[in-house]
Amino acid sequence: MKNNIIKGSIGEDRAVEYLVSKGYKILDRNYRTKLGEIDIIAMTSQVLVFIEVKSRTNTNYGYPYEAVDWRKQDKILKSSFIYMKHKKLKDYQFRYDIVEVYLKGKTKINHIENAFCR
Repeated sequence: MKNNIIKGSIGEDRAVEYLVSKGYKILDRNYRTKLGEIDIIAMTSQVLVFIEVKSRTNTNYGYPYEAVDWRKQDKILKSSFIYMKHKKLKDYQFRYDIVEVYLKGKTKINHIENAFCR
């Protein structure tokens, strides 16, 4: 379990580095509500982006994006609405992305924009 927490933290750090290099402004990390958590909240070109990060060292148990099932998506969606209400963010376009981080050897990032929607 501890290894998974460390792996997840490293993956999120790498995802943030990647997003910043692409011009994203990071607004929040690990935003928690009673319903769930959003790993990264960022802004790019006036679009609010809610990002789920999935890190893996191999694909023995499937690709990282496959772990973001409808239950996880629902938690992220509901948490994003709470975030926007809490931060008084209205009149923004928004989307939901997944960033896959492969940690074996040289880090590889796969950014899936508009990975899911409501």
